[in-house]
Amino acid sequence: MFNRFFGSTTKAADAPVARPAPAPASDGAGDTATVRRIVAKLEAMPPEQARLIASAAYTLARAANADLDISDEETAAIERELQAHEALDEATAVLVTEMAKLQAKTVGGTEDYVVTREFKALADETQRLVVLRACFAVMAANGTISAEENAIVNQIASELDIDDATLNSIRADYHEQLSSVQQIRRITPSA
Repeated sequence: MFNRFFGSTTKAADAPVARPAPAPASDGAGDTATVRRIVAKLEAMPPEQARLIASAAYTLARAANADLDISDEETAAIERELQAHEALDEATAVLVTEMAKLQAKTVGGTEDYVVTREFKALADETQRLVVLRACFAVMAANGTISAEENAIVNQIASELDIDDATLNSIRADYHEQLSSVQQIRRITPSA
């Protein structure tokens, strides 16, 4: 299910993989049953919808992980963004967020571009703008958009073919959260 949802772009994924031992049986009252219901819901999605959601979630996690840390506030923001517009219910958004965070933390690198390109191919212009805005919301969730996060969002915008004027318009909404602006405010006396 994980590979179906996030896909794999490497040839190594085609090699046979040893299957992990089956998960312990659930009595129906615990987390295992809940996770299984969520996984079944994800697997029931049309493949293109699942890839769109997965690639959007990964892009948000990529933005949050730009400074090599995904805070609790950023995690909660990713979950909220995935629930926006009734895209996913809360439980599914939590699972998808955790999957995307794991991938962003462990894979990264060239996969970042590949996944963002996949999202661009699946999304229309409105969806691309929604995800770019969501990247800013996620990065600003802990109160500061670091220089590293700002650089990544520039790269994401470029990969999504979002022009500089549109990017700067969205960035203006988060002006006060930019670390550079916050630093200037700390060292400059108020007038």
